Amino acid sequence: MNLFKNKIVLIIGGTGSFGTAFLNKIGDNPFKEIRIFSRDEKKQDDLRSLFKNKNIKFYIGDIRDKDSIFDATKNVDYAFHAAALKQVPSCEFYPLEAVKTNIIGAQNIIDSCVLNGVKKLVCLSTDKAVYPINAMGMSKALMEKIAIAKSRNLKKNQTQIMITRYGNVLFSRGSVLPLFIKQILNKESITITDPSMTRFLMSLNDAIDLVLQALIDGKNGHIYIPKTPAATIQVLVDSLLSIYNYPRSKIKIIGTRHGEKMHETLMSREEKYFSQDHGKYFSIKSDNRELNYDLYFKLGKEKIRKMLDYTSQNTNQLDKFKTINLIKPLIKNLEY
Repeated sequence: MNLFKNKIVLIIGGTGSFGTAFLNKIGDNPFKEIRIFSRDEKKQDDLRSLFKNKNIKFYIGDIRDKDSIFDATKNVDYAFHAAALKQVPSCEFYPLEAVKTNIIGAQNIIDSCVLNGVKKLVCLSTDKAVYPINAMGMSKALMEKIAIAKSRNLKKNQTQIMITRYGNVLFSRGSVLPLFIKQILNKESITITDPSMTRFLMSLNDAIDLVLQALIDGKNGHIYIPKTPAATIQVLVDSLLSIYNYPRSKIKIIGTRHGEKMHETLMSREEKYFSQDHGKYFSIKSDNRELNYDLYFKLGKEKIRKMLDYTSQNTNQLDKFKTINLIKPLIKNLEY
């Protein structure tokens, strides 16, 4: 991929699921250097042992510390921001920690990239940032707002900031399918919250494709959203029961966890008005209205009222057969 030829690329939070999958997918490209920035030396050592590539450099640091991320962004061409506190329950119990990492940390990254002249920065967000009801979603929503606000004042020869927003990534760290499979392999009850819940489903490979699309074609301040199918929790569990020939009697319903929604939203109807359909994904252009509220109310858009949110309930719904075809090829990559 000529996009990366002789380029220095930084993956922030690079020891997570995204960073590992990113290196697997495009690590053989002619990079000048790939920098992995994270605070976990154990995960860095695991990644170092896995890839054994002299062009992959490891930076220990924390995005809460502006000095450490500032040093890591020096001379970088492209940066991907994948560092976050992602677990909904932990952010509910420790919301200030979510603020420190997901909001202040993101501000540190954006400022450092701009000051060091990074060409493009892609920030990874989540469906939980739309109509957020939990601390994780609220903090990621503010991450988006910070990125968009900064992009408004940047010229074309300065850092270009893009956002990708997507739903559940299958078999990413902390996602529900590895938990279900582990319970099955250990012959335990499968603990589900609510069978009727729906969730967007996409593979890590699809998530990386969206991020690369934003990097290649992205416009400053725009949000990129994939067209993603969804399934109910019941369909997910039924698919696993069929794959593993596991008895239905082992299902245990535990109820909705802290901060969970019945259905997730990838794009609000307000955003949809400003969106463009690109076939496989949507883009939402930056809202460049000024702080002139009188002008806004005079020119408000009636069409917004007639639009629908893009949710995990009204997107393409997968049945058990399609869900099995989606997840079965990915199971072989898991280790327990």
